[in-house]
Amino acid sequence: MVGNKVREVRRNYKPALSQKELAARLETNGWKISRGTLSKIEAGIRQVTDFELIALAEVLKVSPESLLDVNAYNKYFKDK
Repeated sequence: MVGNKVREVRRNYKPALSQKELAARLETNGWKISRGTLSKIEAGIRQVTDFELIALAEVLKVSPESLLDVNAYNKYFKDK
């Protein structure tokens, strides 16, 4: 539920960050992550933990809540 938002915020970051650059910043911030894993997160293949959500938000300089895709969340629970 965060992948699309992570991609959007990363691309709109000034200047825009590549997945490799974001992975490097996350590693500097304490989370060792590969560009491939970041790609899986953005594609919605891999979920993120609460720690990872906070780490992404800190590095991207946004609130954790802003990375949550409310539409995806609502669709997921509506379909249940």
